[in-house]
This record gives sequence, C-alpha cells and structure tokens, in this order.
Amino acid sequence: MLRLTWVQPEDLLGHELRQARLDGREPAAIEARWRAAGGPDAPERAGASACRASRYLRLLAEDLLDELADLPGRFAEDEPTELERIRSRCPDWPTGGSATVPDPRALEAAWLGRAIGCLLGKPVEKLSRDGIRALAEAAGNWPLTGYFTARGVPEDLLRTHPWNRRSAATSLAENIDGMPEDDDLDYPLLNLLLLQRHGRNFTTDDVARLWLEELPPGRTFTAERLAHRNLLAGIEPPHTARHRNPFREWIGALIRADVHGWSNPGDPAAAAAQAHRDAVLTHTANGVYAAMFTAAAIATAATGSHDVHACLAAGRAVVPARSRLARAIDHAVRLAGRTPDFDEVVDRLNARYAHDHHWVHAIPNTALIAAALTHADGDFGGSVCRAVMGGWDTDSAGATAGSIAGLLAGGPDALPDHWRAPLKNRLASSVADFDGTGFDTLAHLTRLEATRP
Repeated sequence: MLRLTWVQPEDLLGHELRQARLDGREPAAIEARWRAAGGPDAPERAGASACRASRYLRLLAEDLLDELADLPGRFAEDEPTELERIRSRCPDWPTGGSATVPDPRALEAAWLGRAIGCLLGKPVEKLSRDGIRALAEAAGNWPLTGYFTARGVPEDLLRTHPWNRRSAATSLAENIDGMPEDDDLDYPLLNLLLLQRHGRNFTTDDVARLWLEELPPGRTFTAERLAHRNLLAGIEPPHTARHRNPFREWIGALIRADVHGWSNPGDPAAAAAQAHRDAVLTHTANGVYAAMFTAAAIATAATGSHDVHACLAAGRAVVPARSRLARAIDHAVRLAGRTPDFDEVVDRLNARYAHDHHWVHAIPNTALIAAALTHADGDFGGSVCRAVMGGWDTDSAGATAGSIAGLLAGGPDALPDHWRAPLKNRLASSVADFDGTGFDTLAHLTRLEATRP
C-alpha cells in the first residue's frame, strides 16, 4: 500500500504541536486530546511514517490542526510575514542599492560552490554529529578537507552510522561523476527559469504557476510538498504557506534564495524583496526571513566584495530585529567570532537549539551557516566544511555556505581542484530544461537575468 509522506494529517499534527510551542502558543489542551485518542509524536526524521491512522484519528488530526492554527502566538507582533511590516521592524533596512553588473566568473564559482557544498553534505544528511565525525575520522578526513569516502571505514561503523541511502551511490568521493540531481540545486534552477519567463518583477502567483507546470510533486518535501498539495486543492497564495503546514519555518525557502541574490548584485533590499515573493508561497515568519537573509547576503557578495562579515551584516539588516532568527544569527556570529575551536561553537549552538527545533528548521541551520562563514572568514573550503561538520541539514547548509564563499572567491579557478574537478562541469536536474547543463552556462544565463531591464 502506498504511504504518502508529509501530507497526512496524523503525521503533521505532532510537527504542528512542536511548531506551536516554538511560536509561543499554548497547545497543551489540544495535545492532551490528541494523546488521549492515541495520536503519535512527530517522527524525528521528516517523512517517516508516524502511523497508519484510523479514519477517526485522521479526522481528529484535521480538526486539531485547524484549532492549533487559531491559537494566538506570543511572537506574532515581532515576527510578521507581510513585507511592509517586515521592513518596519528592520531599523537598518538597506536603502536603495547601487546595482552592479555581476562578474560571470564569480557567478560560475557561486553555482559551483553551491553544488560542492551540497555534494559534501549529501552522504551524511540525517546523521548525528557524532556519526559524521566517526565516519570522517575513520577515513582520515577529520577535520574535513575533502569529500566523504567509504575507503577505510569499517563495516561495523557503517552499520551504526549508515550513509544516506539515496546519496551514497553518487556523492562519496569514489562515486562522484558530475553533480547528481538534488533539490538544493533544482530550486535555484527553477528560479532561474522563473526569471527567464517573468523577469525580476514576478509575483507569488507566477511562482505557483511555474511549480504546477515544471516541478514534479514527488521531488518536493515538507513545506514545498504541502504548498503544492494546497495549490491543487484550490488554496491560493499566501494561504498555501499556512494551511495545515507545520513546516512553514523550515529550511525550504532558504535553499531557493540564491538566484534572488545573484540577480540583484549591489541591491540587498531588492534581493530580499524578491526572495520574499518566492518564500511566502510556502513559508511564514522565520522561514521567510531565512530566505531574505540569504538573498541579501549574496547580493552583497555579488558586487565583488571579499568581506564575508559585511555580507552577513547586509543579510542581518533585512531580518526583523526582535525575531527569533535575528537573535540566532547575532548569537552565532558573536560566538564564532570569539571562539577559536569550531567544535565548541557547534556544541553551544546545539545546546541552544537542538532540543526544541527539528534538524531541518530554518533557525538552527541559518545560525550554523552564519557561524561557519564567520569562523572561516569566508574561506571556501573552511566554510563548506564547517557547515557540514556542524550537522543538522548538512547538504542544504553546505550548499548555501558554498554559494556565498564561492562568490567571495571570485571565480572557479579560485576553488581548489579537488573540490571542483569531480563535478565535470555537469549538473543533473529534474528541472528538464537544465538537465546536463554546465556551470559556466548557468553563470552566463544568470548574468543575463541580472542585467535584463
């Protein structure tokens, strides 16, 4: 029997209870009714099947999801989703940027950097930090300096900490043959297609229409899958992000944000606004801010800046000052700036965020990305390796850190050959128009969109 994941009400309810507590809502009475009926906890690994529900339990879950949505949240005033209200809560919101023409070599390094960081994190996605370290140490690759390998790793260790089953065949050092398909690259490709069709003044409805036409539902996950489902059910944006969607503050919008930065070099405010129109299809509040932060930081890096700290500051300027994400970024940057040992940085980030947040949530992952880039001072290898060594959503955090650090490097030749050569200037994708495209071609196409009136 086919078991659909990320859409069944009985699977979503546990995640929504967790998100309610993060939002400062009071779900105890609703949770008690769910437990009394035999409802399960949220599976720790998103997509795992929580239960095969009775019809009664499924109907109850639907009702309770709607009741949870009506509970008032303690952070609602400080964490709006509408753009004008976000701007009003950002005292340092960037004033009109001076757009520049992006360097195609830097854009190629950014695309490559995103792919390299993603590829580095793919085989250890979903593993604990201890598992990641044990596998790397067994291969003599800790601290990380290159792609993971199974060479020299004992079989008993692999039984305890198995590679990601979908990724090991294409992302271990001995198996890499070009960049394999991954949603962390598919979404930037989809957004490049969005700009080709609609330009930088696209609407959220344009994003929704493109998804229905070009994005295979089976290649969506968490918030994106629920938004896709909501569109097919006749629910319109931005309600697609809110209706029975407990993943609305997870990392999905962040991984779609790079093209919005690449296409607005020198104008972080425009990049953030563009990322916002994309993000609100699927996300709210901190999930949206994470995308805006990333786009604004990348827009600043795309000017030819080599100052990662200025780029992160530009990203932080578009995040509401009293939001949970702003506090997380500030904490991570301060911590990374004054702590020589990155293991200690990650230990302290875990102590603050790991208990309450799912490993795919935007808040801890954005904090880790900011910490990795700060601690490595924007160095390419140092940034991607720290982002992946930190755990959580390893391929997504590695991809975003790699995109920013690649831009800062200035060109593909600045990326060490042992990172770049295995990709063979070839990218596989489920976005059909781009399957097999080279990174140099993608850089050229991105530059065209950045310079289009």
